[in-house]
Amino acid sequence: MCGILGSVNIPLAPAVLDLLAHRGPDGEGLVVVPVGSHQVSLGHRRLAIVDLSENGRQPMASPDQRQWLVYNGEIYNHAALRTALQGASFRGHSDTETLLATLEGRGVRSLADFNGIFAFAWLNVAERKLFLVRDPFGVKPLYYFHGADRLAFASELRPLLAIAPRELDRENLATLLKLRFSPSPDTLFKGIRKLPPGHALEIDLAGPQLAVREHSYVRPLRDSAAVIPAYPEAVRRYGELFGQAVERQLMSDVEVGILLSGGIDSALVAAAAQQRSSRPLKAFTVGFTGAEAGDVDEIADARETAAFLGMEHHAGRMGFVDFLATLQECVRVVEEPLATTSIVPMHYLARLASQQVKVVLSGQGADELLGGYTRYQSELYRRFVPPSLARAAGTVAGWLGARSERLTRGLGAIGGADDVERFLGAGRVFSDRDVTALIGPGRDHARERIAGLYAALGCAALPASIERIMALDLRFGLADDLLLYTDKITMQHSLECRVPILDHELVRFIESLPYKYRVSIRKKKIIHRDYAAGALPPAIIRRRKKGFLSPTRHWFRDAGALGSVLLNRGSRFATVFDLAAVDSTIQQHGAGFNRERHIFLLLCLYYWCEEFL
Repeated sequence: MCGILGSVNIPLAPAVLDLLAHRGPDGEGLVVVPVGSHQVSLGHRRLAIVDLSENGRQPMASPDQRQWLVYNGEIYNHAALRTALQGASFRGHSDTETLLATLEGRGVRSLADFNGIFAFAWLNVAERKLFLVRDPFGVKPLYYFHGADRLAFASELRPLLAIAPRELDRENLATLLKLRFSPSPDTLFKGIRKLPPGHALEIDLAGPQLAVREHSYVRPLRDSAAVIPAYPEAVRRYGELFGQAVERQLMSDVEVGILLSGGIDSALVAAAAQQRSSRPLKAFTVGFTGAEAGDVDEIADARETAAFLGMEHHAGRMGFVDFLATLQECVRVVEEPLATTSIVPMHYLARLASQQVKVVLSGQGADELLGGYTRYQSELYRRFVPPSLARAAGTVAGWLGARSERLTRGLGAIGGADDVERFLGAGRVFSDRDVTALIGPGRDHARERIAGLYAALGCAALPASIERIMALDLRFGLADDLLLYTDKITMQHSLECRVPILDHELVRFIESLPYKYRVSIRKKKIIHRDYAAGALPPAIIRRRKKGFLSPTRHWFRDAGALGSVLLNRGSRFATVFDLAAVDSTIQQHGAGFNRERHIFLLLCLYYWCEEFL
């Protein structure tokens, strides 16, 4: 796991590469390769995990130096790919060598065969092509900007901001205020884009101008030829693939730990990992101080799970003072404002784990893949609600002054005219009216981004709306929200985080099953739980879901502390946002209407404006 940086016709100073030093403290490299009339720079900061020797050093070149690679990530099936490369010779055992040799032999046709988490740049000098590639679920980020005859890319925004102009994109800001995150390819800066998950950017270096083409390489959502197994056989096969996924992701020449919550997802990952380890693995949990922490603190539950599995458990706690003091740093690290309060506890968790290990496994992705969120239940119940009543539900909730933000949002979404509208409604933070009050009138891309992915995935071909919604969720919000902040925060602490539940073979199998194997009315993660029944005790499986959250609903009732930050008229934030509208949001929360996500997003935007504008 590393940090990558590169450019075409833009000189890169070592100081710019050093902005990624936290992602790779174990080594660095920067080369300039002439390709026709262009100068291609490739930079790399290394976090050594597989093949710790110099044989894994990057930028990596083929023996004839006609192929070059800078790569961030892991290819978990690289041993199988290496076996298939008959006649190829290797200096070491790194997956980087395997990736480069596979690309050299099969080109971009091989992209769909890589089972892993990755963002890489492959330079084919012979064909005068540069390819930027991001993994199918967007676990690893990749940003870029380009002009007629120049281009730059990086694992994070900061190196690009050192060489590109900073101009706020107000349409993308409006999109963020609605969605809670900036969907690929958007960023808050004009001209800087995120490569979407499962996409490759092809840069043609043959002529004086750079011809750029972006295309998807992902497979269809469902294999029409797949045979649907009976449910008991599906559970057995699920457990088999789950174990194989965890085993693949234990691939490492350094110690691997577990991010352990009190829930079933990380417990199952931990159980599979510990079963395959000859020594007790280290598990890490973060909790909260204060009387209000009981609703979300998971340390006691996680400690019980670790004891059952025979793991070495480490825990830490944080409180409201820690939260406010750390949020500014988290915004700087994540680089993109989010409405997800768990970015702060993730900072404490990553810092705790990084003191002991360089790699951790997490349980992320299970809720989106297996139907763990309550909003999926709303989608199932919707078929029993008359259309006229469904359309009126949101309006009625508004009239009643519903104090539950989740209830109001859910009722508003249930009456959406189509899948895209309901998906947007279920995740929305600020309404159209709120956005106008906060930053003035203008357009946004929220529906356009969702509809574009919906069409690209071929969601309309899936028979049930719940399948279409879950497929969207897995490839939309997960990549640019939860996985984004997990990558940025863990890598800030030189820690690699892996997500076995998003193993490509496991995901393909699950999505080939009838949705009723995953979710039904009042039942969530059905196949997941039935497999867990053979691996974990009932006390762990039946625990109430808490989620990886912060007790900010209680903390944000301190209007004075919030106002001292958000209502500062001398701030850069005040040049973008209407402070009267901001104050209205704070007061609504104090009056009992849950505006937790709204306030958190505004806080992130405040610190983002101070750091980046």
